[in-house]
Amino acid sequence: MNTLHTLNALLKHIKETFIGKNEIVDLLGICLLARENAFLLGPPGTAKSAIVRALSNGIEDGKNFEYLLTRFTEPNEIFGPFDIRKLKDGELVTNTEAMMPEASMVFLDEIFNANSAILNSLLMALNEKIFRRGKETKKLPALMFVGASNLLPEDEALNALLDRFLLRVKCDYVDPDLLNEVLLAGWKLENKTAETTPTIKADEVRELQAATRKVDLASIRKEYVDLIHSLRNAGINVSDRRAVKIQNLIAASAFICGRDTAILSDLWVLKYIWDTEEQVEVLEGIVNHVIEKDTSEKAHPQAVYNKVPDAEEVMKEVKYLSEKWNDSTLSFEEQNIIKDKLRYVQTRCDWIKNQEQKKYIQEEIEQLWQKMLKTFA
Repeated sequence: MNTLHTLNALLKHIKETFIGKNEIVDLLGICLLARENAFLLGPPGTAKSAIVRALSNGIEDGKNFEYLLTRFTEPNEIFGPFDIRKLKDGELVTNTEAMMPEASMVFLDEIFNANSAILNSLLMALNEKIFRRGKETKKLPALMFVGASNLLPEDEALNALLDRFLLRVKCDYVDPDLLNEVLLAGWKLENKTAETTPTIKADEVRELQAATRKVDLASIRKEYVDLIHSLRNAGINVSDRRAVKIQNLIAASAFICGRDTAILSDLWVLKYIWDTEEQVEVLEGIVNHVIEKDTSEKAHPQAVYNKVPDAEEVMKEVKYLSEKWNDSTLSFEEQNIIKDKLRYVQTRCDWIKNQEQKKYIQEEIEQLWQKMLKTFA
């Protein structure tokens, strides 16, 4: 567990350097232990690149690869050029030195600029940790991949790329109340006066990744299965493949807290499997409703940090569901999905602090329930 202490020390240092970014740093730590990929969504200037760079620099003897993709990025820029000497002998061999196939930590910024020339190789690298080019096949040593973008993809082909990032995190500007601390930490960083960064070796991370796979999930398996069914009923796509891989995140949540057995609150990681920004609040409502039953003191800090819902967003969701219900072509299954979503929106409404807003939204929800009852009368 000494190496786990070292990793937690590194994550703590990054959180102290990037004020107000605890959620993002903790989730990157979870993905690193689980050896799963993370995607950061947010506008420029929200420290996406800097946080990933700080984590990469904390891997002592690892090789890092970072690249800003454009629509014109060529395979050579990511995977490396063909070896000219061997090309003369008629062999197509890639010189991967200092390129992505040799990296321990990989960060691809503006990931959805990926073009068709690199897409297939990239999808295989992200999904199977394998580099394949022509007859070449090479296992990748990557501990994790991180992708980032200002926007979600609209192209269907690029949705496949998003699907390869198991965990998705919104990276916004910090709370205005924390601005003074942000400026102070940023000034230290700019002037290189920050304290010495804790480091961990790449092989030590691999040992931790192997140990994470030994976490016992039996005690929460039933609740996990029920939660997956609830998410699917609410219209959130969780394929069997993703459901299997999410178990790695649950195990990592337990392991990073020093536990070898998962508890109910470790299901908090499922709040970050959204496909669209509209699903963020719905997921929070569903998952928080499950994990709030866990009273363990050994829960991950992020599991007990429930965000207060935005009243305007909740009202927007109620209006959206109301408009959807008015569609006369809805199937019985689609009607059930809307009702399930409304139940979870209702749960979120209970956490709104402003009593006036809360009462107004509750009345709107009740009216929608009455409308639904009349439909079946």
